[in-house]
Amino acid sequence: MVTAFAGTVLFGVVLARLTLEPSAASAALVHANVRPGHSVNAYLDGTSTIEAVRQLGGNVLLGVPFGVLLPVLLPPARGLLRVGAVTVCLMTLVELVQGALVTGRVFDIDDVILNTAGALLGYLLIGRRLGRAVHPRRRHWWTRRAAEPRDT
Repeated sequence: MVTAFAGTVLFGVVLARLTLEPSAASAALVHANVRPGHSVNAYLDGTSTIEAVRQLGGNVLLGVPFGVLLPVLLPPARGLLRVGAVTVCLMTLVELVQGALVTGRVFDIDDVILNTAGALLGYLLIGRRLGRAVHPRRRHWWTRRAAEPRDT
């Protein structure tokens, strides 16, 4: 748990540096995007392959720690749908703050989608097993009763 907490703090610092740092040089170049797939298509069609991989892959990789750390730190958030929902909420909040308060940054729904895909990937590859290792499933009252022998 301590390692997961330290990893979360470190990830929070990296996330803040990557998403909430002003970029005055690109202020005139960026536009908000609320149409899913629009930015992805722009990267695939309008930039070099290296830049597209850097932007799209970076957004996917940025979400992976959510899928790994959420099941460890927040056992009620364990599960594919729950990890996805928490990631969508948190990344939407980050994008809104970024678009409203940070110079040269805007809200982009594709970033939220790619971050969520990364979180789901991280959950499926590592987070599910890690969450179960740290917080084993408890048997529910209805399964304990059915398994107990009855006196006759």
